[in-house]
Amino acid sequence: MAQGPIVLDDLDYKILAELLRDGRASFRKIAEKLGVSVSTIVSRVEALEKNGIIKGYTALVDPTKIGYTFSAVVHVRIKHGKLLEVQRAIASYPNVYGVYDVTGESDSIILARFRNREELSTFIKTLLANEYVERTITYIVLDTIKEEWRPIQLLERSIKEE
Repeated sequence: MAQGPIVLDDLDYKILAELLRDGRASFRKIAEKLGVSVSTIVSRVEALEKNGIIKGYTALVDPTKIGYTFSAVVHVRIKHGKLLEVQRAIASYPNVYGVYDVTGESDSIILARFRNREELSTFIKTLLANEYVERTITYIVLDTIKEEWRPIQLLERSIKEE
């Protein structure tokens, strides 16, 4: 059963904004900046983790700097009744960083990165070899304007609205 949004207070939003600005910031530094005790920050962060709001901590890696300069958006049409099975299989590919269940002409939209056109070609051919994939439409990304979701401004707006 899907859980609805968790109610956060002003301090929770401020903590999230600080962690989004610098995920390596110490709890002491965050506590000093927000004017609360370190133990308050620790307990709040633990609650945010427990409730699944904070899903983990990671480094943001620039894919182009490690050779993944080729991005693609792939629309996939999947045979009736096999949607989740195929989406889960696609999600397991290491080049894939987004799998979306969508409305419209396609059943799923895939975001993936590759080192070159040949890797993309192999990926598409692998998708089409799946007996439940009816067709794909592939878009090659020419330039990335924005590709990041760190909603600092949304969190700050939520603080102001309370």
